[in-house]
Amino acid sequence: MKLNCIVVDDSAIQRMTITKLVNESPNLHLIGDFANALEAKNSLNNNAVDLIFLDIEMPLISGFDLLDGLKVKPQIIFITSKADYAVKAFDYEATDFLQKPISKERFLKAVKKANELHQLRNESHEEQGETIIIKSNLKKLKVFTFKIKWIEAYGDYIKVVTDDESHLVLSTMKAFESELPDGKFIRIHKSYIVNLDRVEKFNSKFAEIDGQKIPISRNKKDVISKAIEAI
Repeated sequence: MKLNCIVVDDSAIQRMTITKLVNESPNLHLIGDFANALEAKNSLNNNAVDLIFLDIEMPLISGFDLLDGLKVKPQIIFITSKADYAVKAFDYEATDFLQKPISKERFLKAVKKANELHQLRNESHEEQGETIIIKSNLKKLKVFTFKIKWIEAYGDYIKVVTDDESHLVLSTMKAFESELPDGKFIRIHKSYIVNLDRVEKFNSKFAEIDGQKIPISRNKKDVISKAIEAI
Protein backbone atom coordinates (compact mmCIF):
# COMPACT_ATOMS: atom_id res chain seq x y z
CA MET A 1 0.00 0.00 0.00
CA LYS A 2 1.32 3.43 -0.93
CA LEU A 3 1.51 6.19 1.66
CA ASN A 4 -0.50 9.28 0.72
CA CYS A 5 1.75 12.29 1.27
CA ILE A 6 2.00 16.04 0.86
CA VAL A 7 5.01 18.34 0.64
CA VAL A 8 4.99 21.70 2.45
CA ASP A 9 7.88 24.09 1.81
CA ASP A 10 7.92 27.81 0.96
CA SER A 11 10.93 27.32 -1.32
CA ALA A 12 9.82 26.44 -4.86
CA ILE A 13 13.18 24.82 -5.60
CA GLN A 14 13.01 22.62 -2.51
CA ARG A 15 9.42 21.63 -3.29
CA MET A 16 10.44 20.60 -6.80
CA THR A 17 13.35 18.56 -5.42
CA ILE A 18 11.23 16.74 -2.86
CA THR A 19 8.23 16.14 -5.13
CA LYS A 20 10.59 14.65 -7.73
CA LEU A 21 11.93 12.24 -5.11
CA VAL A 22 8.38 11.42 -3.99
CA ASN A 23 7.21 10.72 -7.54
CA GLU A 24 10.19 8.42 -8.08
CA SER A 25 9.36 6.40 -4.97
CA PRO A 26 7.11 3.34 -5.57
CA ASN A 27 5.88 3.47 -1.97
CA LEU A 28 4.56 7.05 -2.03
CA HIS A 29 1.55 8.72 -3.62
CA LEU A 30 1.75 12.52 -3.85
CA ILE A 31 -1.54 14.26 -3.13
CA GLY A 32 -0.14 17.79 -3.45
CA ASP A 33 2.66 20.24 -2.71
CA PHE A 34 2.12 23.55 -0.95
CA ALA A 35 4.04 26.78 -0.45
CA ASN A 36 2.53 27.56 2.96
CA ALA A 37 0.86 25.95 5.94
CA LEU A 38 -2.59 27.43 5.27
CA GLU A 39 -2.85 25.71 1.89
CA ALA A 40 -1.56 22.50 3.43
CA LYS A 41 -4.14 22.62 6.23
CA ASN A 42 -6.99 22.84 3.72
CA SER A 43 -5.65 19.75 1.97
CA LEU A 44 -5.29 17.88 5.26
CA ASN A 45 -8.92 18.65 6.09
CA ASN A 46 -10.12 17.21 2.77
CA ASN A 47 -7.77 14.27 2.22
CA ALA A 48 -6.53 11.20 4.03
CA VAL A 49 -2.81 11.94 4.43
CA ASP A 50 -0.38 9.38 5.87
CA LEU A 51 2.83 11.41 5.69
CA ILE A 52 3.90 15.07 5.52
CA PHE A 53 7.28 16.28 4.28
CA LEU A 54 7.29 19.50 6.28
CA ASP A 55 9.54 22.54 6.26
CA ILE A 56 9.80 24.23 9.65
CA GLU A 57 10.66 27.87 8.87
CA MET A 58 7.87 29.35 6.77
CA PRO A 59 6.25 32.80 6.72
CA LEU A 60 3.08 33.45 8.76
CA ILE A 61 2.67 29.89 10.07
CA SER A 62 5.62 27.62 10.84
CA GLY A 63 5.65 23.88 10.42
CA PHE A 64 5.32 23.47 14.19
CA ASP A 65 2.30 25.81 14.26
CA LEU A 66 0.64 23.76 11.53
CA LEU A 67 1.00 20.59 13.56
CA ASP A 68 -0.27 22.27 16.72
CA GLY A 69 -3.53 23.00 14.89
CA LEU A 70 -4.17 19.43 13.74
CA LYS A 71 -6.45 17.08 15.67
CA VAL A 72 -5.02 14.01 13.94
CA LYS A 73 -1.34 14.12 12.99
CA PRO A 74 0.01 12.01 10.13
CA GLN A 75 3.60 10.85 10.18
CA ILE A 76 6.01 13.77 9.86
CA ILE A 77 9.36 13.98 8.12
CA PHE A 78 10.74 17.42 8.92
CA ILE A 79 12.86 19.24 6.35
CA THR A 80 15.03 22.18 7.41
CA SER A 81 18.39 23.81 6.86
CA LYS A 82 19.02 24.13 10.62
CA ALA A 83 20.03 21.19 12.78
CA ASP A 84 19.04 23.22 15.88
CA TYR A 85 15.40 22.18 15.35
CA ALA A 86 16.12 18.46 15.67
CA VAL A 87 15.33 18.15 19.39
CA LYS A 88 12.07 20.05 19.12
CA ALA A 89 11.14 18.07 15.98
CA PHE A 90 11.29 14.82 17.91
CA ASP A 91 9.07 16.31 20.61
CA TYR A 92 6.46 16.12 17.83
CA GLU A 93 7.21 12.38 17.44
CA ALA A 94 8.71 12.96 14.01
CA THR A 95 9.44 9.89 11.93
CA ASP A 96 12.64 11.52 10.69
CA PHE A 97 14.50 14.81 10.32
CA LEU A 98 16.13 15.73 7.00
CA GLN A 99 18.63 18.56 6.77
CA LYS A 100 18.94 20.51 3.53
CA PRO A 101 20.42 19.87 1.02
CA ILE A 102 18.73 16.47 0.90
CA SER A 103 20.44 13.54 -0.74
CA LYS A 104 18.42 10.79 -2.44
CA GLU A 105 20.03 8.16 -0.22
CA ARG A 106 19.03 9.98 2.98
CA PHE A 107 15.53 10.59 1.60
CA LEU A 108 15.03 6.89 0.87
CA LYS A 109 16.14 5.97 4.40
CA ALA A 110 13.50 8.31 5.82
CA VAL A 111 10.82 6.86 3.54
CA LYS A 112 11.80 3.33 4.58
CA LYS A 113 11.30 4.33 8.24
CA ALA A 114 7.87 5.77 7.42
CA ASN A 115 6.80 2.63 5.58
CA GLU A 116 7.99 0.33 8.35
CA LEU A 117 6.15 2.38 10.97
CA HIS A 118 3.00 2.41 8.83
CA GLN A 119 3.11 -1.39 8.47
CA LEU A 120 3.74 -1.82 12.19
CA ARG A 121 0.72 0.33 13.03
CA ASN A 122 -1.42 -1.58 10.55
CA GLU A 123 -0.37 -4.91 12.05
CA SER A 124 -1.25 -3.63 15.50
CA HIS A 125 -4.54 -2.27 14.14
CA GLU A 126 -5.25 -5.63 12.52
CA GLU A 127 -4.79 -7.45 15.81
CA GLN A 128 -7.28 -5.17 17.53
CA GLY A 129 -9.41 -4.12 14.56
CA GLU A 130 -13.14 -4.57 14.20
CA THR A 131 -14.27 -7.35 11.92
CA ILE A 132 -17.40 -8.26 10.01
CA ILE A 133 -18.47 -11.71 8.82
CA ILE A 134 -19.58 -11.92 5.20
CA LYS A 135 -20.75 -14.85 3.09
CA SER A 136 -19.25 -14.99 -0.39
CA ASN A 137 -19.02 -17.98 -2.78
CA LEU A 138 -20.70 -20.16 -0.15
CA LYS A 139 -17.93 -19.39 2.33
CA LYS A 140 -18.00 -17.31 5.49
CA LEU A 141 -15.15 -14.82 5.64
CA LYS A 142 -13.91 -12.55 8.43
CA VAL A 143 -13.02 -9.14 7.01
CA PHE A 144 -11.33 -6.35 8.95
CA THR A 145 -13.51 -3.27 8.47
CA PHE A 146 -10.52 -0.93 8.16
CA LYS A 147 -9.52 -2.87 5.02
CA ILE A 148 -12.87 -2.18 3.32
CA LYS A 149 -12.53 0.70 0.85
CA TRP A 150 -16.11 0.90 -0.38
CA ILE A 151 -19.29 -1.12 -0.90
CA GLU A 152 -21.10 -1.02 -4.23
CA ALA A 153 -24.60 -2.12 -5.24
CA TYR A 154 -24.33 -4.96 -7.77
CA GLY A 155 -27.77 -6.11 -8.91
CA ASP A 156 -29.20 -8.48 -6.28
CA TYR A 157 -25.78 -8.48 -4.61
CA ILE A 158 -23.38 -5.97 -3.15
CA LYS A 159 -19.66 -5.83 -3.94
CA VAL A 160 -17.39 -5.34 -0.94
CA VAL A 161 -14.11 -3.86 -2.18
CA THR A 162 -11.14 -4.36 0.17
CA ASP A 163 -7.38 -3.87 0.03
CA ASP A 164 -6.93 -7.54 -0.85
CA GLU A 165 -9.83 -8.40 -3.17
CA SER A 166 -13.53 -7.87 -3.88
CA HIS A 167 -16.35 -10.06 -2.53
CA LEU A 168 -19.87 -10.48 -3.91
CA VAL A 169 -22.38 -10.79 -1.07
CA LEU A 170 -26.10 -11.53 -1.34
CA SER A 171 -27.46 -8.57 0.62
CA THR A 172 -29.13 -5.20 0.28
CA MET A 173 -27.16 -2.01 0.82
CA LYS A 174 -29.38 -1.08 3.75
CA ALA A 175 -28.91 -4.43 5.51
CA PHE A 176 -25.15 -4.42 5.04
CA GLU A 177 -24.85 -0.79 6.16
CA SER A 178 -26.49 -1.70 9.47
CA GLU A 179 -23.69 -4.22 10.12
CA LEU A 180 -20.89 -1.66 9.71
CA PRO A 181 -19.35 0.24 12.67
CA ASP A 182 -20.98 3.60 13.42
CA GLY A 183 -19.14 6.72 12.30
CA LYS A 184 -16.71 4.88 10.01
CA PHE A 185 -18.81 4.36 6.90
CA ILE A 186 -21.26 6.61 5.10
CA ARG A 187 -23.65 6.13 2.20
CA ILE A 188 -22.82 8.83 -0.34
CA HIS A 189 -24.99 7.52 -3.18
CA LYS A 190 -27.83 5.02 -3.56
CA SER A 191 -25.24 2.59 -4.95
CA TYR A 192 -22.18 3.37 -2.82
CA ILE A 193 -21.04 3.28 0.80
CA VAL A 194 -17.49 4.47 1.53
CA ASN A 195 -15.03 4.01 4.37
CA LEU A 196 -14.43 7.58 5.58
CA ASP A 197 -10.86 6.79 6.64
CA ARG A 198 -10.02 5.77 3.08
CA VAL A 199 -11.33 8.87 1.30
CA GLU A 200 -8.28 10.68 -0.11
CA LYS A 201 -10.15 13.70 -1.48
CA PHE A 202 -13.63 14.74 -2.51
CA ASN A 203 -15.62 17.49 -4.17
CA SER A 204 -19.31 18.07 -4.79
CA LYS A 205 -19.49 15.24 -7.33
CA PHE A 206 -16.95 12.57 -6.42
CA ALA A 207 -15.06 10.98 -3.54
CA GLU A 208 -11.69 9.47 -4.44
CA ILE A 209 -10.27 6.28 -2.93
CA ASP A 210 -7.04 4.81 -4.32
CA GLY A 211 -7.54 6.81 -7.51
CA GLN A 212 -11.10 5.52 -8.03
CA LYS A 213 -13.77 8.23 -8.36
CA ILE A 214 -16.99 7.33 -6.57
CA PRO A 215 -20.11 9.43 -7.29
CA ILE A 216 -21.72 11.54 -4.58
CA SER A 217 -25.44 12.26 -4.72
CA ARG A 218 -26.35 15.95 -4.67
CA ASN A 219 -28.08 15.61 -1.30
CA LYS A 220 -25.04 13.86 0.23
CA LYS A 221 -22.22 16.34 -0.46
CA ASP A 222 -22.72 18.19 2.85
CA VAL A 223 -23.11 14.92 4.74
CA ILE A 224 -19.70 13.56 3.72
CA SER A 225 -18.01 16.90 4.47
CA LYS A 226 -19.43 16.99 8.01
CA ALA A 227 -18.65 13.30 8.58
CA ILE A 228 -14.99 13.66 7.62
CA GLU A 229 -14.61 16.79 9.77
CA ALA A 230 -15.98 14.82 12.72
CA ILE A 231 -13.39 12.03 12.46
